[in-house]
Amino acid sequence: MIIDLSIPISEETPVYPDDPPVNVRLWAVIDRDGYYMNVLKMGEHTGTHVDAPAHFIPGGKTVDELPLEKFIGEGLVLDVRGGEGEIKLDEIPDSGYFDRVVLFLTGGRELSPEVALFLVAEGAKAVGTDSMSIGDEAVHKILLSAEVPVFENLAGLEALLGREFTFIALPLKIEGGSGSPVRAVAVLHSEE
Repeated sequence: MIIDLSIPISEETPVYPDDPPVNVRLWAVIDRDGYYMNVLKMGEHTGTHVDAPAHFIPGGKTVDELPLEKFIGEGLVLDVRGGEGEIKLDEIPDSGYFDRVVLFLTGGRELSPEVALFLVAEGAKAVGTDSMSIGDEAVHKILLSAEVPVFENLAGLEALLGREFTFIALPLKIEGGSGSPVRAVAVLHSEE
């Protein structure tokens, strides 16, 4: 079974403050042109997306330079909706992060720098959140300087609690891109 973890992209898609709004314009219609197509205008960090190191790190790798292996891995969802303020170390397990895509079900909370440092030290492959942002500039810099991709605006994480799954979220191959929209999915290991 495959679970879609992406939010739809439309002109109603919320964007981070001061990011460009989504603009979808009809370009061609079948009756007139023989085919149907829209023109999209949006920022690289629209909807469910990934941040590449270049988003915060001068000279950091762009989205087209990261190996595809960074966007696929065994996933783990941590439910931290019960707390308040930044997510702290005492709210998450002490181990189990090496080479995993660690996803946070936050209810709008953001990671603390301490959690970001811990995840890098533990060897997390990537980190994601259901929030519009994983955390402040310091959190982004900690993760991205270690080439740990950051997935934001994930949906449907509740369905993955306590389940084993493979996370896949391939970006567009945007030359020099600081990030990219992704179609994030979880491939469940069993139907239980």
